[in-house]
Amino acid sequence: MRCPFCQDPENKVIDSRESHEGSVIRRRRECLACKRRFTTYERVEELYPLIVKKDGRREAFDREKMLNGLKKACEKRPVSAAQLEATVEDIERLLQGMGEKEVPSSSIGEHVMRRLQQLDEVAYVRFASVYRSFRDISEFMHELKDLLEDQERERKAKPPVTPPKDG
Repeated sequence: MRCPFCQDPENKVIDSRESHEGSVIRRRRECLACKRRFTTYERVEELYPLIVKKDGRREAFDREKMLNGLKKACEKRPVSAAQLEATVEDIERLLQGMGEKEVPSSSIGEHVMRRLQQLDEVAYVRFASVYRSFRDISEFMHELKDLLEDQERERKAKPPVTPPKDG
C-alpha cells in the first residue's frame, strides 16, 4: 500500500475496525516516510455475474454505478446514505445468491425499483422514469396511477388504529 501523499510503500497500521456489519475492514495507516495518516478499506473480492444490457452487451456489475443511480433518484429526498448503502448491499447479496453467470439488467432494475418504492415514492418515480424510458406522458401517468392504486390497497389492508380506552 503506497502512501497517497508521498508514494512511499512503507507504512504501519495504527487502527483496524470492522464496518458495514463485518464485511469491510477500515484501517488507519501512518506513512513511515512523511508521517501523514490515511485510511484504507479492505473488502473481500466477490464474484458477481455479468450484467446483460438491453442491447445484448455484457458488462461487469458496478457497485458505484448502482449507488450513483440511487443517489440521483434520491437527490433532495429524505433518504439517508445508510439506506442507499443497505439497498446496494441487499442487491449485491441477491446477485451472489442467484449463482448465475449472467443476469439481465432488467431483473436488477426491478429489484432496485421495488426497494425505492419502499424507501421513497418520489425517488421511485424518478428512477422508473429513467429506467423504463417512458415514451410519452401517458406511460408515465399509467405508472403513477399504479403507484396510487398500490398505496390505496395498502391503506385498506391495514387495520384501523383504535385509541386506548380511558379507565
